[in-house]
Amino acid sequence: MKVHPWFPITLRLAGASVLVVGGGEVAARKVRLLQRAGPRIAVVSAALNAELSALLGAGELRHVGERFEPKQLQGCRLVIAATDDAALNRQVAEAANAAGVPVNVVDDPVLSSFITPSLIDRAPVLVAISTGGAAPVLARRLRERIEALLPAGYGRIASFMEQHRPAVKALPVERRRALWERFLDSSAPECLLAGDEAGAAAELARLRDGSASATGEVYLVGAGPGDPDLLTFRALRLMQQADVVLHDRLVPAAILDLVRRDAERIFVGKRRNQHTVPQDEINAELVRLAQAGKRVLRLKGGDPFIFGRGGEEIAELAANGIPFQVVPGVTAAAGCAAYAGIPLTHRDYAQSCVFVTGHARADGELKLHWDQLARPGQTVVFYMGVSTLPRICAELQAHGLPADWPAALVEDGTQPSQRVITGTLGDLPAKVAAAAPSGASLLIVGEVVRLRQQLDWFKSGV
Repeated sequence: MKVHPWFPITLRLAGASVLVVGGGEVAARKVRLLQRAGPRIAVVSAALNAELSALLGAGELRHVGERFEPKQLQGCRLVIAATDDAALNRQVAEAANAAGVPVNVVDDPVLSSFITPSLIDRAPVLVAISTGGAAPVLARRLRERIEALLPAGYGRIASFMEQHRPAVKALPVERRRALWERFLDSSAPECLLAGDEAGAAAELARLRDGSASATGEVYLVGAGPGDPDLLTFRALRLMQQADVVLHDRLVPAAILDLVRRDAERIFVGKRRNQHTVPQDEINAELVRLAQAGKRVLRLKGGDPFIFGRGGEEIAELAANGIPFQVVPGVTAAAGCAAYAGIPLTHRDYAQSCVFVTGHARADGELKLHWDQLARPGQTVVFYMGVSTLPRICAELQAHGLPADWPAALVEDGTQPSQRVITGTLGDLPAKVAAAAPSGASLLIVGEVVRLRQQLDWFKSGV
């Protein structure tokens, strides 16, 4: 068995005496960390920086001397040496070891009898990461990644469970763990993360008496324009706990790979001029799955409320009494424009931005307020406008924009396969026809397109 010199523990410091030797920024950083645990903090230093002086004035710490003396360790639960004087730090460490007081010398694990890990604070939940002083930057990087996976509200779940432990403890031993497992798999944690403690308490009560509803919940989640890095923390969390996912073709494999591996996947995508599953059937399937007790993830490209028919879906859920929540996503206009180096607004070119759909109706008509769209000083973004591109460009010219008005088509925006075709209202249709785009595309019209050559930063893989 490999021996590791450090043993991870958590130490109760509430009300305990702690000594910090040092008065600069490093000492202040340690004091900030210690304050979370509620100890009585004493500081030894010839001078205190502004932050420590303010804490001293507020009565949040004591200044017990300008020079360190071993007698200052008496009654201390632990001590931290945080000075830039190596000899003094060694003196503090030797005195603390002799007195049997745990000591941490900042950035010196050799002299330390304990080290402070990188912390993720979701009090009362604490996650500590340590490399034993070998690679503190790596520990901080790991902390950043875990921070992204743990919602800030997780502490509310732990506090709720602590509050209700006495009642659950009255149950037979074999039922307690099973009850908490069902509780964590139910809708109650989501209630707590949303601030609905009453809803969580009601769910716990139903689980205790065996009357928990079989109805599941639907998560309407925006997957963004394609780059997995643009997903929100909340989207990732719900993707990991869903039992079944309904997704469309705008959700790339890289994002689907982040869904819980054992979740059932149902493709309900729509392609240009080809609706794989009619919207009414999608709505009905969401209701059916939720009524069967499933946690259903409706994963949609972009944002579900911007040309994503999210409103229609949740209206059906609400009509059937199905619990649901909506997670916004980075809409295609914002994501694709940013990755194409085209700002949607710019004080010299566009003071407003309009989102419209370029998708023709079943009868082939494309009826838009062309006179309002064909105006200088604004950017117009057309969703689903590839098949109607020639008509769009012709109508904008017919209503007053010149043939040399800038326009760009962004295909597979934010993804490695991104391609941007720039031109004007006069020549873009021919350029696009020659390029024959097959991926999801977005049309941007406006003088901001002129900035692309200067602001292009994203290097795609094609």
